[in-house]
Amino acid sequence: MFHVARVRASAPWLIAGLLHLVNASAWAQPAAMPAPLPPLSLPVAGTLPQAFEAAWAAQPPAASRASRTDAALAAQRAAATWMAGPPAAGVTSRTDRIGSGAVASEFDIGLSAPLWLPGERERFGRLANTQLAAVDARIAAARLRLAAVVRDAWWSLQRAELELALAIDRLNSARWLNADVLKRFRAGELSRADQFQAEGAVAQAEVTLAESEAARSTARQALAALVGTATRMSTELSPGAEPEPLDGRQAEAPDGLHPSLAELSLLSEQSRRLVDLASVQRRANPEVGVTAVTERGAFGERNANSLMLSVRIPLDAGPRADNRIATARAESDELDAQLIVERNRIAAEAEASRARLAAARERLAAAERRAVLARDVRGFVEKSFRLGESDLPTRLRVEIEAVEAQRQASVARIAVAGAVSALRQALGLLPE
Repeated sequence: MFHVARVRASAPWLIAGLLHLVNASAWAQPAAMPAPLPPLSLPVAGTLPQAFEAAWAAQPPAASRASRTDAALAAQRAAATWMAGPPAAGVTSRTDRIGSGAVASEFDIGLSAPLWLPGERERFGRLANTQLAAVDARIAAARLRLAAVVRDAWWSLQRAELELALAIDRLNSARWLNADVLKRFRAGELSRADQFQAEGAVAQAEVTLAESEAARSTARQALAALVGTATRMSTELSPGAEPEPLDGRQAEAPDGLHPSLAELSLLSEQSRRLVDLASVQRRANPEVGVTAVTERGAFGERNANSLMLSVRIPLDAGPRADNRIATARAESDELDAQLIVERNRIAAEAEASRARLAAARERLAAAERRAVLARDVRGFVEKSFRLGESDLPTRLRVEIEAVEAQRQASVARIAVAGAVSALRQALGLLPE
């Protein structure tokens, strides 16, 4: 009775919080301790680059890349021709009496083609070149945007897997402690209240495990939705961190430009090319035509053949051309302004990512020191508890503190790896 009173005085909150979790029959007929749960190997779907490539394969930009490239190449080929558009053929027949072979008649066969306006062909060629370069820039920017989503889902899953692994370790530890307390309770060394606390610790660990399993399942489904339901998620998990980018390294683009900036830059240039092209397209294209004429004056006369050359020059389009130029210039101005905003955002995000990485490393160092100290304290208290020099509440408190310290250290390691990944994302680097 003295021992029970000591427990209540030292940790009344612990007993009150755990008693409602314990079934009254649990201590009356205790079962043997279950076998320890197997530990988890940390995290999913092969590697981060593999998950990213699987997700990219299902994206619309990846499927449309070939078609966009073909369209740009076709525009380049069109700029290399001397015609501004497709040629047209025409046939004309004229007679003064339908169905009579004894009257005058005329039969014309003509071919016409539109010509480039002054400066139009050169400007159209530059626009086609810019459109072809913009295809790869759009793809690179789309891949980077997808990488941000995949990275977020990937590291969320890593944290969920880690929490589950720690929850399993905690449950195994709680079951081992409960078995030890049960043996000592039957030997009369510990009180029934001690057994209640040990049983409650097991119940709490089971609750934590169930919550961790639910969180892990949600995280796996989120990643599976990105990589595709047809892609099989590997059971051999590899949480390998991405390599930290070197100082000054900005992107994987050949010109060193961030993919998002490269996309906006080329789209802005494309808009300027459209303005230049619209400025010379103030009227429709002139047309040149050649017509072969076969004419017969009367029945019995020989046919007279002649060749006719024609030129058609449209007039200025006026307000319609002004509308096209103003619309193209407005889009160009908008993209130029967006490029400035995006450049400032990327610079700020990169600086913030570096600061978060430095802070994550500091937290990791502190968490690892705490984990080492908590592990040493747990060893001392565990030994003293076996010798009867420490009570169960102290043993449980130290155990919880050690598990929490280990959890914080493990989460801090994942946080550092995630911070490195976020820095690479801010710098425009794809998963490696």
